[in-house]
Amino acid sequence: MITVENIHKSFGDNKVLKGIDATFERGKTSLIIGQSGSGKTVFLKSLLGLFQPEQGSISFDGSISKEMSDDQKRQLRQDMGMVFQGSALFDSLSVEENIMFPIKMFANQARSEMLDRVNAVLKRVNLENINAKFPAELSGGMQKRVAIARAIVMNPKYLFCDEPNSGLDPKTAIVIDNLIQEITKEYQITTVINSHDMNSVMEIGEKILFLKDGLKAWEGSNKEIFKTDNESVVDFVYSSNLFKKVRQVYLDETN
Repeated sequence: MITVENIHKSFGDNKVLKGIDATFERGKTSLIIGQSGSGKTVFLKSLLGLFQPEQGSISFDGSISKEMSDDQKRQLRQDMGMVFQGSALFDSLSVEENIMFPIKMFANQARSEMLDRVNAVLKRVNLENINAKFPAELSGGMQKRVAIARAIVMNPKYLFCDEPNSGLDPKTAIVIDNLIQEITKEYQITTVINSHDMNSVMEIGEKILFLKDGLKAWEGSNKEIFKTDNESVVDFVYSSNLFKKVRQVYLDETN
């Protein structure tokens, strides 16, 4: 579980986060949504420890990050997996070497042990026997699955995804959504996803945090978002006619 209490983050005179509270539960997919400039990216980077809030605290299973020793911070970093927006695979490294990279960084294992782990996570993301291929030889969806394999190779407690469906066609995006949710449940990971994809919100948003102007403007589940009368959420989520129709059908069926 990740607990965020009243965090503030500024850059000069620009106040980006203005006192956000949130809880992200183990075994659930939590999505952060909001317009550009709402503070989503800064919030995610604060969770990752890339930014240090001037005020408030972030706790990981009860341990406050800013109070951790260097050894505890190193362990926390090892407990984190990250899927970047553009997959961020190393072009000059093979799939096997890309996935093995975190193991070499954090663990002292024989190559045979590392290879066993690489093959295990490749199997989990349905990409067996592509070890020797390079990122340029893979489709966008395959690259994303390799990125997920790399993110989970160290058995993380916490998984962070930044726009995991960026650049993917709708069908492949659904495959990635389902894979992330399955892994979250299977390994009981605390998963936090930064997303603009409303399909993701509706499909896997077990908890949704809507940010606006650096504040938490709304939170709830993908079921509750259909029923909300929060004008900012409605304007953002239901800007397309398709989602407006889906929402209306849901409201008609539940009333």
